[in-house]
Amino acid sequence: MEKIERARASLAQPGWDRSAVLAALTPAQAASVATSHPDPVTALDLLVFLEREHSHKYHPDTFAMLALRLVEARKHPAAVGRARIRMIKSCRTEAEMTRTMDDLDTTTRRGPRLGLLAYRALLIQLSSLGMTATLMDRYRRLLREGLKPDLFICNIVINALCKDGNVRDAQSVMDKVSESGMKPDAFTVHLCFNDSWAFAAAYSNLINGLCDGGRVNEALDLIGEMARRGVKPTVYTYTSPIAALCDMGRAEDAWRLFVDMKEKGSRPNMYTYTLLISGQHVPRVAFGLFHRMARDGVLPATATYNALINVLVEDRKMDSALIVCNVMQRHGCLPNTITYNQMIKGYCTIGDTDKAMSMLINLLKGRPRATLVTYNTIIKGYCDSKNISAALRILELMEANGCQPDESSYTELICGFCKIREMESASRLFNEMVDHGLHPNEVTYTTLIRGYCKDEKLDCAAEMLERMKESGCRPNVETYNVLIHALTKQNNFSAAEKLWEVMCEEKISPNVVTYSTMIDGLCKNGATPLALEMLNRMVEQSCLPNSYTYCPLIQTLGQEGKVEEAEELFSELLRQGHTPNEVAYVRMIEVYIMSGKVDHAFDLLGKMINAGCQPTLWTYDVLIKALQNEYLMVDQKLVALPDTVSNCSFDDPAVNKYAISVLSSKLAELDLGLSRQLYDELLSGLSKSGRWFEANKLYRSMVDQGLCPNQEAYNLFIISLLRVLKVDLAMGVFRHMSAQCRELHLDGYKTLICALCQSDRRKEAQFVFEHMLSRTFNPDNIVWTVLVDGLLGGGYKDLCKEFLHIMEKNHCTDFNALALVLNLFMSVRVITWFIAIAASLQEVQRKFPG
Repeated sequence: MEKIERARASLAQPGWDRSAVLAALTPAQAASVATSHPDPVTALDLLVFLEREHSHKYHPDTFAMLALRLVEARKHPAAVGRARIRMIKSCRTEAEMTRTMDDLDTTTRRGPRLGLLAYRALLIQLSSLGMTATLMDRYRRLLREGLKPDLFICNIVINALCKDGNVRDAQSVMDKVSESGMKPDAFTVHLCFNDSWAFAAAYSNLINGLCDGGRVNEALDLIGEMARRGVKPTVYTYTSPIAALCDMGRAEDAWRLFVDMKEKGSRPNMYTYTLLISGQHVPRVAFGLFHRMARDGVLPATATYNALINVLVEDRKMDSALIVCNVMQRHGCLPNTITYNQMIKGYCTIGDTDKAMSMLINLLKGRPRATLVTYNTIIKGYCDSKNISAALRILELMEANGCQPDESSYTELICGFCKIREMESASRLFNEMVDHGLHPNEVTYTTLIRGYCKDEKLDCAAEMLERMKESGCRPNVETYNVLIHALTKQNNFSAAEKLWEVMCEEKISPNVVTYSTMIDGLCKNGATPLALEMLNRMVEQSCLPNSYTYCPLIQTLGQEGKVEEAEELFSELLRQGHTPNEVAYVRMIEVYIMSGKVDHAFDLLGKMINAGCQPTLWTYDVLIKALQNEYLMVDQKLVALPDTVSNCSFDDPAVNKYAISVLSSKLAELDLGLSRQLYDELLSGLSKSGRWFEANKLYRSMVDQGLCPNQEAYNLFIISLLRVLKVDLAMGVFRHMSAQCRELHLDGYKTLICALCQSDRRKEAQFVFEHMLSRTFNPDNIVWTVLVDGLLGGGYKDLCKEFLHIMEKNHCTDFNALALVLNLFMSVRVITWFIAIAASLQEVQRKFPG
């Protein structure tokens, strides 16, 4: 109280603005001094001074009280206007603004009307609070009062309407601007009420609004109109159209606009270049823009590097993305959560969940922090690779780190369980999701329905569809496509037709997948004429067929011996501008093989490769079987000779060797690299499909010929051997692989070490582990993949402790990272995993503090 009394006394003296007593007041104390001071003008000056010099913030009611006193005094109209403006600018919420407008109305009834300056402040504040309807009401009142809005006020109104998506009313205000004789400029920077306000001009606001509404062509027309009226656009005028064109995939149009922008004298900024880079799909072009940016003297920001990384991630060029990530740090741009999320997504896309996990551990060490998107991305990565146990551990990790799972988290896990046909676990997770108050969406329901259909539990799938509808979640075309496919697979076309009708009743239009599914089912059921009718019906409904639509028809016509009709359909596919996929090519190759035209089949293979469609194991399998059949037919002709007996069959090594040898030489004629690719593709494909015995025969044949598989083929082959516990064979391949300077993936090391432990061959497991430590793997990756996901997950606690000591001796890991992961994983379900190594961890932390 004494302090306030001294402050009041100081305010009554000349030179009060230099008073230390007044400078030491809190906002609440200053408000008390001002509202009780006999001179409201001096009181207002005090508050404005403390606002400016000491960053005080006051409640609107404080200025409202002063404004009312000034109105009642009827001596200081200018001070009334200042108090009103301060009252308006003090509003921080809609509730405060609503109360302030009532106070403004009170002061207006008793005193002078609001002037243009007060209206400017009011409209600015209403726009910033998103109160567009109230803003328009006050703007109309301004017009009714006979005030003429200036260009600044018009810009505020146009900007607010465009942000609200109301382009039509914004255009109407723009027309009034033109009719009044005002000339819209390209960028208005005006009005300082102790703050700097910058608003895009009327044209820029309209262009932004049109782009937000998807009316990009109209926005481009408006840029042309600016030129005709002699209004010079700025970089901000071009920003929204460039962004919209990039989002629409119109990169060439965005580039033309960029060129036009430079020709008109507008200098592109960092944001312009970032938008252009983000709109590219070819890394080479994106890098070109990045280098041009540097030549123009525009410094990239983290957002620019993120845009470049995203282009590389989408193109699956993760090595280049990692280089860009390292370069940005050297140039002073720190990666943010978006950077890490993009890198994690990229690694998960190429199936390298080890590196994705390493990125996550880096996030867990400090800033920036992992987000819900981060965790969901890596959960999806593990589920896609069918490593559901690791995905569940990520769920535990995110919960332990204070990040609650959402609908996407559960949907990805449900999808993972559906992929491995564990529908009970998927159903349990679904119920858990609902119990936690989360709402399954159409993706969740469709995922479960697809899982039940694959498991041939169509009753459960139908029940889930009904449950979906009862919950208020509307099925989409994909939901019905899944069910229709399952029904046609069981030749239940009547039920599929009924479902089609239900779909149409619910105003859901069949798409290309729906039609293709029905055509496929009809073809498999021998109803080729009906399938062709369905194709015609599809075209009549303006639904364009694709490669998958034609494939079953081509295959069926080939089986029926109608080669010319199959060729005509394949030609029609090309005429319609479709690029045939591998399925279409293989179906046509099969037609030629079935009709004995093997040479035609190889001619088509050449066209397939020239078109950029790379063959896979499936293509090679079809061709190998054709060559095997050709070999056997020659053998059968020889059997017809006197005293000749055939010993040949498809399982005969001589037959297989002949087929692969002929295929290899034919591929070499097309491309020398394809012969080597053939062996790698065959070895990889056989390994992935679990055909380890055939893969081993092929591998031995390659070694005998002096051929060395590529790294990917080696890894897949070793893992396929370990899955069936052929540990001796796997160790032999591992040694040969190391001798050929091929590197086993970290997941391969984990699988090999765990298989050796399972076979009680711990010394060999230790040898492999130490060999792994000599490689260039990130220690965080080793901790997560081998120790946590491998050994602890497999229950080998003692060996995990030994390996921890080995890592300690080699000084090859950051034990703070390990401690972090262990602390985050201290949940009831997994705590027993870590008891065995707790003592060792404490010892290590004593030796390596901090």
